[in-house]
Amino acid sequence: MRRLSHYLRSLEGFPKSGGTVSSEELAARGQTTAAQVRKDLSHFGSFGKRGLGYQVDELRDRLRSILGIDRCWRVALVGAGRIGLALFEYPAFRSRGFDCVAIFDSDPKKVGQVWGDQVIRSPDDFESAIAELGVELVILALPAEAAQEMAMRAVDGGVKGILNFAPIRLNVPPKVPVEDVNLVMELEALSFQITQGEQDA
Repeated sequence: MRRLSHYLRSLEGFPKSGGTVSSEELAARGQTTAAQVRKDLSHFGSFGKRGLGYQVDELRDRLRSILGIDRCWRVALVGAGRIGLALFEYPAFRSRGFDCVAIFDSDPKKVGQVWGDQVIRSPDDFESAIAELGVELVILALPAEAAQEMAMRAVDGGVKGILNFAPIRLNVPPKVPVEDVNLVMELEALSFQITQGEQDA
């Protein structure tokens, strides 16, 4: 899936209409191999023609469809702290089809504040709001001790997926996919790679 995202970003660097791209060109931009590109794409049907490459417009549209970003997703953000604000203000979310339609925070001082076109709501209104607004995805940007409860409330409310920034492994039904984002773990992975490289040198 992550390689498909890389391929799509590469294709978006090409002109908006016309043209072809080879698996070798996609591989070079995505830091993989041409064989891997062809194998990845073959999982989702027939793409391109041997010796001619892929039509850029067609492949771009197909990848957007496969990744599910050829539509608008209605998102609720739970947690109006620093991470929540950074996520809300990140312009690529809306341009990629992720529309934040509600923000929640348990701090009474924050409830009622206005962020952009949204008023921060109390979690007391969570279930009724996500039902009314048709929320499909929830972003949890709150402390670990509150994340599990809010995750289950989101599941019970019918959301389809959760993006979790809380430093905890959530226990939710398998039908609801969870993507964990742990910045400390990512830094540890980077530190590990650097340390191993220094030892091998």
